[in-house]
Amino acid sequence: MNRKKQMQKFRFTLLLLCLIGSSALAADTLPPSETLDHIRVVVNDNVITQLELDSRVAVAIKQLQKQGTPLPDRTVLAKQVLERMITEMLQIQFAKENGVKIDDVQLERSLARIAQQNKFESTAAFRAKLEQEGIDFNQFREDIRGEILSVRLREREVDSKLVISESDIEDYLATQANQGNKGEELQLAHIMIVVPEQASAESIQNFKRRAEEAQSKLKAGAPFAQIAAGYSDAKDALQGGQLGWRPADRLPSLFADPLSKMKPGEVSPLLRSPNGFHLIKLIDRKTSDTPIFITQTHARHILIKTSELVPENEAKARLQEIKVRIDKGADFAEQAKLHSEDGSAPQGGDLNWLSPGETVPEFEKPMDALKVGQISGLVQSGFGWHLIQVLARRNTDVSVEQKKQKARDAIRSYKSDDAYQDWLRQIRDRATIEYRD
Repeated sequence: MNRKKQMQKFRFTLLLLCLIGSSALAADTLPPSETLDHIRVVVNDNVITQLELDSRVAVAIKQLQKQGTPLPDRTVLAKQVLERMITEMLQIQFAKENGVKIDDVQLERSLARIAQQNKFESTAAFRAKLEQEGIDFNQFREDIRGEILSVRLREREVDSKLVISESDIEDYLATQANQGNKGEELQLAHIMIVVPEQASAESIQNFKRRAEEAQSKLKAGAPFAQIAAGYSDAKDALQGGQLGWRPADRLPSLFADPLSKMKPGEVSPLLRSPNGFHLIKLIDRKTSDTPIFITQTHARHILIKTSELVPENEAKARLQEIKVRIDKGADFAEQAKLHSEDGSAPQGGDLNWLSPGETVPEFEKPMDALKVGQISGLVQSGFGWHLIQVLARRNTDVSVEQKKQKARDAIRSYKSDDAYQDWLRQIRDRATIEYRD
């Protein structure tokens, strides 16, 4: 599954957790003073009303109750939800300005996939379940459109512009080695207080005081999930700040350094990054550094391609002549250089070391059946006709290559997170946001 599908599935699941299982929002009776609608925030040319905010807060409360998370103060929670609504609205406005949209065909496909993932036979059955739970399907549909749009914007404005060099990977692995990392995985939760890019010194101190207030409440024994829901600006705040299991080598050093000294259950000191202030809780840790061995084959081949001008029987006959010459003592590599129609011909047909799955099954299966030094009979694949010779075999620990790939993924992950927060701050800094009582 590619990264885009993983992100979409993850975010859709979170949205469903917010919604499915909740009773009708109308069941939540709000104080009389809050039932009158009025504008709470003007975001450029759009507005967020009190009733819209109340509706989203009610969903958040239902979600927290379902998770068994102690509820934060309603005023604090409402402020957190309002900030998320502003961020969502800014992304929608940016998408419209830049011609990024999710059409109805794409949306219907996504809804069908969500229904299937949740074991419904059809979108209609899924809709019936949502409406039975008191959820407005049209609003749910637009929420999904917004989620897809957010993923699309992140891919276009952030992920597509990331560059990860080999030196980045080497430096990263060296740092992990110096820290004594042995394939450890950490189960984490976090609280993030975002600091706008253009924040004044006074504003930064206000954000810091807010983070210190959250820290003080944690030290006094308040549940981490409750404080995350009331204070954190991260998208996972309503899930108690849960990050799940993360490989230690995928964490930036800002987090990895204090976590290396922490015991399960402990919360980090207040950490400062370019994006804001952080509190990290270590829930648990485990080690998973196990060598992975596979059998690799060093092989070479001669390929005669088939085409409209070279039918199969002609290609097969030409290769048969080459095989006869080799059987009579002709050098395999020289014949490959002279006759093979593969890019490996200049190297005498040498394919170097091949791991399982690197070649098509029609080639791999007869290659695996050969002994070292043995030459195959004529082998047909979708590319044409082959002669294959196995030069050597070895059992290889591919955990080193896997570490490089994990390092690349880790660097991409935290670079993407940082860049995404930077981008959100930038579009917010350019916006005109007016709060109203």
